[in-house]
Amino acid sequence: MLKIGVIGCGAIGAQICKAIDTGSISAQLVAIYDRSGEHGESLLRSLKNKPIMSLPAELISKADIVVECASQAAVRELGLSVLEEGKDLMIMSAGALMDQELLGQFIQVARKNDCRMYIPSGAIAGIDGLKSASMARIDRVVLSTVKSPGGLSGAPFIIENNIDPGSFHEKTLIFEGNAREAVRAFPANVNVAASLSLAGIGAEKTHVKIFVDPGALRNIHEITVIGEFGTFTSRIENIPSPDNPRTSLLAALSAIATLKKITEPLQLGT
Repeated sequence: MLKIGVIGCGAIGAQICKAIDTGSISAQLVAIYDRSGEHGESLLRSLKNKPIMSLPAELISKADIVVECASQAAVRELGLSVLEEGKDLMIMSAGALMDQELLGQFIQVARKNDCRMYIPSGAIAGIDGLKSASMARIDRVVLSTVKSPGGLSGAPFIIENNIDPGSFHEKTLIFEGNAREAVRAFPANVNVAASLSLAGIGAEKTHVKIFVDPGALRNIHEITVIGEFGTFTSRIENIPSPDNPRTSLLAALSAIATLKKITEPLQLGT
């Protein structure tokens, strides 16, 4: 049975751990880690089959696959250690891989140690179509994201530009740039931009627009892809995670689905 270690016990990490605990994923949760001991203890109390709460080195040694649900910083700090131990790595904070040097290192070490990196589709739909389209020429990829003021508060772009998200009275475009710039400006909000760029035409050519909308009850992502294959548009209105309005419930569900895909014999989709 696949042994899973989870780094980060927030909204996404907790959902994944509970899915393993209830048997939705045919695997064993062997260890968890969170910088906040309180988060880890709270999660442990909610699980029937309790894993150990350990430091990252022990977690990595016990797991077959390490699931990162913490932050881009955690990917940079711990990702290489996972791959150097020959363990598979699932990355939720895909924005860290906008660092081309880091991505190159990860790929090189993973290839050397015969292990894999998995990036779930997150809070969007259409990655499978984009991957298929990328086998031919793609001319344009555009991501438009709409979030409530609470969903954008605390982002570096908001702080650096002294923006009060609560001051807007209607839907307003507050950021426009490429995927690399978007991930740097909103590291906890648009990791989907990184996933899109990795699946498609790269960070510099993937265009991102971010809107704040005081009337938004859901996190909205709309993706338009134009290329040799034709055109497709994908739009999803996500219910925010009840534990963290900056992320969507679908992000956790995509990680659970990816782990199920790894553990089951039938594979569907691109």
